[in-house]
Amino acid sequence: MPDHRKIISTFQFTPASQAILREAGQTDVLCITNNEEFLARLQEAEILCSYWVPNNWRVLAPHLRWLQASGAGVDGLRPTGILDEPDRVMVTTAVGIHASTIGEYVFGSMLMFNRTWPEMVRLQDRHVWPHSANWYKLGGRELVNQTIGIIGLGSIGRRIAQLGHAFGMRVLATRRTVEAGTIDPDVDQLYPMERLQDMLRQSDYVVLSVPLTPQTEKLIGEPELRAMQPHAYLVNVARGQIIDEKMLIRALKEGWIAGAGLDVTQEEPLPSDSPLFSLPNVILTPHISGDSVHYDRRLTELFADNLRRYRAGEPLRNLYDPARGY
Repeated sequence: MPDHRKIISTFQFTPASQAILREAGQTDVLCITNNEEFLARLQEAEILCSYWVPNNWRVLAPHLRWLQASGAGVDGLRPTGILDEPDRVMVTTAVGIHASTIGEYVFGSMLMFNRTWPEMVRLQDRHVWPHSANWYKLGGRELVNQTIGIIGLGSIGRRIAQLGHAFGMRVLATRRTVEAGTIDPDVDQLYPMERLQDMLRQSDYVVLSVPLTPQTEKLIGEPELRAMQPHAYLVNVARGQIIDEKMLIRALKEGWIAGAGLDVTQEEPLPSDSPLFSLPNVILTPHISGDSVHYDRRLTELFADNLRRYRAGEPLRNLYDPARGY
């Protein structure tokens, strides 16, 4: 690449990772923390690693040819228009690097719900020692021989399926397209999205791991929540907009489902007056299921591989597909 064209990143790679990327891209990677400096340096950028771009990126970054998103989802980029110009800027995602950590988060949430762990922590804070689990309705559910329904069988969904089998669970999953007779080694039964409610009716646990697209927005509404079993637990590690949040709150209050583990919400940060904060059957976290001490290494490996491919004129990994919307 010409000397005056730069690789710029808003992700703060460690010095060791920068060295790997420098070798792969044959030029320095400028990791910028200051927003004003970032906007000023975009004029020089040919390659950008970031979770966002400004809406006027066409003016600020006239030489931009490739955006490596530092996260898996690209829904936050839609308003900028960068996804609408694949002939001008290639966009690749970090899909795949979150599978293990989000898989562990999902089962952590399910296990906490099964054992009423949040309530036990509150009892500990109050220095209360229950003489019987029945005193505080402390749960003792198990995962073994239960059914988990996974909505979205991408890299994250597949890891969840594998962990489900490790816990002795029956694993069901939906996929965007399922041909008749399709068999998957990690799933006991596959369903097309048109049969989503059939899967929900059988599931003791339901996990959302689909990208946010026009087709998945408010995918889970009143009909889907009512199709679930009263003892079912819903985990959302996708996007808050995939659930009709008002209907979810009603379902949790009225007992259509037993509980929900939410790492994402419709509005983030979640407003302090949201009922979700105080519902006793909700385990709430601030969009951190993908955080990991290994994030830098995994993103570096992906980005470095793509840099080598870019230099060699080879197809890039995780290239955004406008037809699919992710």
